[in-house]
Amino acid sequence: MIRLSFLLLTCMGIGLQSFAQQSCPVIPLPDQYEKAGGHFLLNDGTAIVAAEPSLEATAHMLQQQLLRYAGIRVSIQPAASGNAIILKREKNNNPEAYTLHMNSRTVTISAGGDAGIFYGAVSLLQLVRAKQEAAGIPCWNIRDTPLYRWRGFMLDESRQFFGKQEVKKILDEMAFYKLNRFHWHLTDDPGWRIEIRQYPRLALVGGIGSFHDSTAPAQYYTQQDVEEIVAYAAARHITVIPEIDMPGHARAANRAYPEFSGGGSPRYPDFTFNPGKEETYQYLTNILKEVDALFPSQMIHIGGDEVSFGSQAWNSDAAVQRLMQKEQLNSLVQVEHYFLKRMADTLLKLNNDVLGWDEVTESALPSKKTIVFWWRHDKPEQLTSAVEKGYRVVLCPRLPFYFDFVQDSTNLKGRRWRGGAYNPLKDVYDFTLKGLPASVQQSKLVEGVQANLWSETIVSDQRMYYLTFPRLLAFAEAAWTKPVKRDYAQFEKRLEAFLPLLRKEGIYYYNVLDPKLTPEAAE
Repeated sequence: MIRLSFLLLTCMGIGLQSFAQQSCPVIPLPDQYEKAGGHFLLNDGTAIVAAEPSLEATAHMLQQQLLRYAGIRVSIQPAASGNAIILKREKNNNPEAYTLHMNSRTVTISAGGDAGIFYGAVSLLQLVRAKQEAAGIPCWNIRDTPLYRWRGFMLDESRQFFGKQEVKKILDEMAFYKLNRFHWHLTDDPGWRIEIRQYPRLALVGGIGSFHDSTAPAQYYTQQDVEEIVAYAAARHITVIPEIDMPGHARAANRAYPEFSGGGSPRYPDFTFNPGKEETYQYLTNILKEVDALFPSQMIHIGGDEVSFGSQAWNSDAAVQRLMQKEQLNSLVQVEHYFLKRMADTLLKLNNDVLGWDEVTESALPSKKTIVFWWRHDKPEQLTSAVEKGYRVVLCPRLPFYFDFVQDSTNLKGRRWRGGAYNPLKDVYDFTLKGLPASVQQSKLVEGVQANLWSETIVSDQRMYYLTFPRLLAFAEAAWTKPVKRDYAQFEKRLEAFLPLLRKEGIYYYNVLDPKLTPEAAE
């Protein structure tokens, strides 16, 4: 059963694209909207009409949600003579765009793709939750389309394991805010969180511990768990992208299979896979084949970041030295690039796009099949280089999109940048391409944006939610709504109405409007 955490928003009423008037009670704010006259009366006599079989999944979702949130039992019919919610196709080149038209007897949701129909239904459900009038649901006309194709959220479960139910809750919230990419960081130094049947010790041994407790019992997702979560996300039009980090951040894997370790440094022991052993490439290829079979996204993120933290050990590794001599590699960085090109070739043979952090920009990976994630906000030259080389890019700069950074100057626990910089709600909301290199602002290679939650400072679900909400709401609007249509003061007014519903959904959030009401979750 599809379950979405739809939030209660108060209706503020408003004319087309005018912030001086009331704004549409939909988040993210639609591209175009206007308050129509009258009210749509939703009751047990209302029917949902799906114009074709492919729309029935969204029809059933609407039926379930209206019963859950409004206590109304609507039917699904091939046609309707009374009040009706009609789902139908229209010609539109953007499969996520939709129109919603309301009058006193009919709600019509039209879109070119299934995702657009779903997002139109989500907007209708928000209007239902916002209803404050006994006469019915105030009518709105909406024409909506997203700013970015990629509207992502990354969750780090290597450092802190949250489990299936919490991941589903995050997916529910993502669906409500029309986010469509879930980047699942499943492997890193503290823990390996996915079952690989050919190498069972990866989960059974590599899954032991967390960032804060190296002896915690093994926690990981079975392949059945993964299939369940991927299907749950797909029903919400969310694509799940796994990350298997390499060649660095490999300590958990190396605990399980030390024969493939390339060593590390005193601060980062066993940090790397060994790029000098041919067996390493076969081992990782076998892992990626199993991962590929579980994720239909045809995209796997292979990390590629911070390899220098542990690659010094390669200087004294006989296998690496033989590789350098054979392939005429003159530096450890060249070894790193050699490794990444080998693993990219594996992904290409599996018909996967290659995803990596912005360090991979220098690895000469095939530009048409590679997506670079720009995370180092202090290195805009990496972003410029990626675009100039023809790579598609996803923007996830530390400032303002790392949600492990504190969100208020009074927060005591969490990361800050040099000089004490942090990521308040307003900075997340106000993000635009302005200020980035001109070549990036003009490029069609920007796929979109992503917020990342690393879990070094998290030891509980409560803190995970505290760091994520309500920043995820602001991020969603930054990802969907054009900058010219956004207004932070108006957004804060809308925010006030649905913060209480976050609490009802079991989400402990930072109350930006009155921080004293939600003390910092330190654990």
